[in-house]
Amino acid sequence: MAFRATLPLIVALAGCATHAPAETPAPGQSRASSADKSSTTADHSASSAQNGSSHSQQTPASVNGRDAAGFARWVAGFERRARAKGVSSSTLNTAFGNAEFLPHVIELDNRQPEFNRAIWDYLDTSVSNTRISHGREKLATYQDTADRVAQRYGVPGSVIVAIWGMESNYGSNFGHYETIDALATLGYDGRRESFAENQLYAALKILANGDISRSDMRGSWAGAMGNTQFLPTSFLSYAVDADGDGRRDIWGSIPDTMASTANYLADNGWHTGQPWGREVVLPSGFDYAQVDGETHQSTAAWRAEGVQPVDSRGLPDFDSAAIIAPAGASGPAFMVGPNFRVIKRYNNATSYALAVGLLSDQIRGEPGVEQPWPRDEASLSRQQVLALQRGLNTLGYGSGTPDGIVGPNTRAGVRAFQNARGLTADGFPTQSLLDKVEAATGG
Repeated sequence: MAFRATLPLIVALAGCATHAPAETPAPGQSRASSADKSSTTADHSASSAQNGSSHSQQTPASVNGRDAAGFARWVAGFERRARAKGVSSSTLNTAFGNAEFLPHVIELDNRQPEFNRAIWDYLDTSVSNTRISHGREKLATYQDTADRVAQRYGVPGSVIVAIWGMESNYGSNFGHYETIDALATLGYDGRRESFAENQLYAALKILANGDISRSDMRGSWAGAMGNTQFLPTSFLSYAVDADGDGRRDIWGSIPDTMASTANYLADNGWHTGQPWGREVVLPSGFDYAQVDGETHQSTAAWRAEGVQPVDSRGLPDFDSAAIIAPAGASGPAFMVGPNFRVIKRYNNATSYALAVGLLSDQIRGEPGVEQPWPRDEASLSRQQVLALQRGLNTLGYGSGTPDGIVGPNTRAGVRAFQNARGLTADGFPTQSLLDKVEAATGG
């Protein structure tokens, strides 16, 4: 098998552009403009209906007064800018000769969920029995390819297959939007024009290189493409021709898909031979202020604090590990190492990285989560989170600008309130916590 790695022509941004935005931008993101998501709010799009359907289903003719004529004017302006950057007329004609305005893309970009999704609901879907069994089938089918990729990049086949399952349900749903049209529509809309233009330039380079045809360059409404949902900039930086046909094809070539995904993880610091993490049991009286995912110390140090393995596999030997409890003190806890952080470079959401880790484990035949989730806790709606954020701010427990999304600032405000009230400071917002905040503010 011939592996041909590409030079990073355009630096990738980190995290899929189709994810819900969080409170503040994170500097380490690769495939989007949004930031770290709360593990109780993130919902990965590539395995959901957000990837959308074909253009034939995209009506109406205009959105918010924007129409095809205005779109054509924007495209003409972009073409002028592209020519000034040296893009050839033939490439531009291929890309924009029949460019189509997609109003539904704007609708999806502006859509906000009414409820913050509970982590256990997210994992029920992302790490379902069906997805586990299909993952095992895919790994068995492509075991030789996975082994060669693992030998080259140091990333286990189960992790690559798990990402494949998360991103496109093993290729069954990587989106039907033509990437050029989707990105041009986002650029015309203007809310994320700079992002869309950068991705369009990268997409034009992909066309000029001959890696994929314009009509076959398809993916999500936000421009993420192929089996493992690379944005065009990530494709240019990390895509690999692993089958030796002279093209980097993450749509139709499984060797290229696997090698490209592994290359991404390896280049972002994958530690060969280390697990992503493991479920643990925290001792009574544990300081939950340390479960923010940012407190790092060695396995030995955590063990000295009373952290224990949940099963006979023991604790991984990490030089730098964090503890996370994505459902607070009432749910499971996990010790996560450097590779967990590498997975978050692929998508900067704790829930996503946890799902990839758990899915990869179970594809290999290891157990899933053993401790129960607090399923009797109802998810807060966006309006309830807004009320919580405003209440915390009123009481002086700064939670950032209220936006209805639970992110790092909100969790910090919740912890401060919990500490002041003598509660377990796990940073996990619940209905009972909201009731306490509203009672304190007289709301």
